[in-house]
Parts: sequence; structure tokens; C-alpha cells
Amino acid sequence: MGEPQRDKLKVHSRKCVLVAVIDPRSGQNRERAFDEMEGLVTTAGSEVVGKVMQVRDKPDAATYIGKGKVIELKELIGETEADLIAFDADLSPSQGKKLEEATGTQVVDRSEVILDIFATHARTYESKLQVELAQLLYLRPRLTRMWSHLERITGGIGSGKGPGEKQLETDRRLVDTRIAELKRRLEEVVERRDRQAASRTQHMTVSLVGYTNAGKSTLMNALTGADVYIADKLFATLDTRTRVWNLNYFGDILLSDTVGFIRDLPHHLVASFKSTLSEARHADLLLHVVDCSHPDAFDHIKTVNEVLGDVGVDSEDPILVLNKVDAAKDRAAIDVLRVKFPNSITVSAKEKTGLEKFQDAVCARLADGFLEARVEADAGNGKVYSFLAEHAEVTKTEYEESNVIYECRIPKRFAYVLKQEGATLKNMDGSPLKLVQEEEWSISG
Repeated sequence: MGEPQRDKLKVHSRKCVLVAVIDPRSGQNRERAFDEMEGLVTTAGSEVVGKVMQVRDKPDAATYIGKGKVIELKELIGETEADLIAFDADLSPSQGKKLEEATGTQVVDRSEVILDIFATHARTYESKLQVELAQLLYLRPRLTRMWSHLERITGGIGSGKGPGEKQLETDRRLVDTRIAELKRRLEEVVERRDRQAASRTQHMTVSLVGYTNAGKSTLMNALTGADVYIADKLFATLDTRTRVWNLNYFGDILLSDTVGFIRDLPHHLVASFKSTLSEARHADLLLHVVDCSHPDAFDHIKTVNEVLGDVGVDSEDPILVLNKVDAAKDRAAIDVLRVKFPNSITVSAKEKTGLEKFQDAVCARLADGFLEARVEADAGNGKVYSFLAEHAEVTKTEYEESNVIYECRIPKRFAYVLKQEGATLKNMDGSPLKLVQEEEWSISG
């Protein structure tokens, strides 16, 4: 393919004007309308030098904003010498093209800004594959607008197609080939992650999820003593990090920190990052971390739950962790959250306050996943003995002919593992222990 007219990172080191359209029926706070988009553009490496807002029932079909606002936008570009316009919405290819023609300035939408941030922060092989796939899926329908070299290609004799049209087909074919290759590689990554998740069956796992910049990494550091990267910016890290957390009564468990979410996360990006979120799908417990000092905390909770649902993660039963209480200016807002979510826990990961009560809540929730049982096995079955010694609380051991009977308390998800190792499980009164559906107790959790 030829070279695109634009740099790969469209938002880096630019002077930028932000544009937003507010629906008067939405109830959106107009004073904070630009806060998140400004944070995204700043994280992407640009300087915000101006803002344009329009209040209207629905965006203009041709240019998203009305003709008057387009003129106002062009004048602001001249005054500020901006070389980039960023819309806090997703534009259609035709809208972007018409806006660029009308203003003489490069235009990006919300998805492009987020994709640029992800491209900048991608470090591992997996995240680079995911970001490239999302970029290509976003780019494909916009090839006509984004590739200036199409005008300079000469069509073949009798082709019946314009010069640009012929090259456009070639570009699309090359993009489609690359997309197929990236999907194949990511499928291999997913299979490898699933095998890793299966290998962790003998350890209880807890995953942190939440809106970007909610303080998940800070909480992980406070709980595990790890030194994971922390920055006060959106999407500081993209890759799942897993650390050992020594939890009272449970010993060492695995704590995973996942990529943060955000409103209107590009759907191509959500699809690409499904493999990264496999840790959350396999976890024994989810900890939904919320920045309770943020004025849009309710909306953040809703967004996270929606994204979790999109990637197949049950968002109904996590522990809601109201973080950053030290930064909250309005304590009444936290009280409202606690009334709405009565089982939530308030902490300050930065100040390390509230962590003891928080850990007690985690222990109590994990304990719900335990059962008391009599485990019978051949006296020579060392695997069952070793497994129980590491993962169960054995309260009594009896020997009966060639068998040994252990009375124990054990995580429910290990029941099927014991069955695979040749043990028989019974209730404490000696009656058969009825396993629900075996897949519910499967090794993959």
C-alpha cells in the first residue's frame, strides 16, 4: 500500500480545538462536557487551545455541527493556529471529509483519539496486535478519505474504473488480508491465555476492573506491595498484570489488574481486547473499583457494567470498591453511592485507609464459594492428599480399610478437580454430594 497522508499517531504534539454537540434532553452537565475529551487529547500528547460547543437535538447529517458552527470553528482555527480538530463523538467518513474540506484542518473523532492513545501505550506483543487490529477495522471504511495517493494511480486500459477506485480495491484487499492475519494470531493468544487460566485452577483468583484512572493499579500496589506503573492519566497501562496477594485465611491468591474502560469505547477495540479480559472471565471474584470523588461516578459504574457484558463477563456480583475517598470534596455524594450500593466498601488506596474492612469483605465473599465435605480416596492416592493439604482446611482424618476419609472445608470449584483425581465427595452426614453441572466445577473456573 502507499503511504497515508497522515502520521500514524494523528493526535501527538498538535494544537487542538475540541468540538462537542450536547443534546438538551440528555441532562448532560455542560460545564463538564469537555472534561473527559480534554483528558483524552492531553493523554494523546496534544495541547487544547480552543473549544466549540453546540446544543441541538441531533447532529447535522452532513457536518455533525451546523453551518454557523462550522464558520465559527474555522475562525477559531485561524485565531489559535490550531492544526487539529477533535470531536467528542464518532463521525462518519463523509462527515469527517466535509469538515476537513470546510475548515482546511485535519479532523479526528473520539475513536481515533482513543486508538492513538492505545497505540502509544501498547507494550506487549498481544496489546500491539489488538491495537493494530482495531485501527485497521476502523480505517477500512475510511480509506477513501484518509489516503491521498489514490488520485495519482493510473487505471488500466478497459478497466472501466477510475484511477483511485482501482487502487482503493487493492488497498482494501491488503487491509483485509492483514485483518485476517491479526485475528488468527489473536486466536492463538486467546488459546494460550485459556491454558494459563486453567493452570491457575489451584489458586484462587481475584480481578480488578473499573473505569480508566479509577485507581486500580494504586490499589494493587497497596494490597500486594507490588510496584506496578501508576500515572494520573487515562489508559496508563493496557496489559493485564497479575501479582500474588497474601489474604488472611486464604494464603496466597492471584490478583489481576485489567485495562480500564471508558464511555463510548470503540467497539472494534472492545472486540480486540476480549482476550486481555479473559482474566476477569475466569476470576473467582471481581472487584469493581470506582473513583467515588468523580462527579460522574454513577455513569462510570454503568459504563463498566455495559463493557463487561459486551465481553461476556458477569457484572452482577462484584464487590464495588469506592476508591479515592481522600479526594472527595462532597462527602454527601459518597453517601448517595453507598445508599445506592449498600454492599460497597469505601477505601483510599493512596492513603491505605479502609483496606482492613475491604479485605474482610473479600474474605467473606470468597468464603461463600466453599463447602464442607467428606473426601474419600484410596490411602495410596498421594495426589488427593497433597491437593487437600495445599487447598483445603482438613478438620479430621479417618482410615477405613484401604481408604482414607478427610473431613474438610474446600472451595467449591475444586470439587471437580478432586473427582478427576479419583476421590469421592460426600456431605458431612455421609450422603452423596450432588455436584450441580460438572461444567460449573470445571478446571477453567
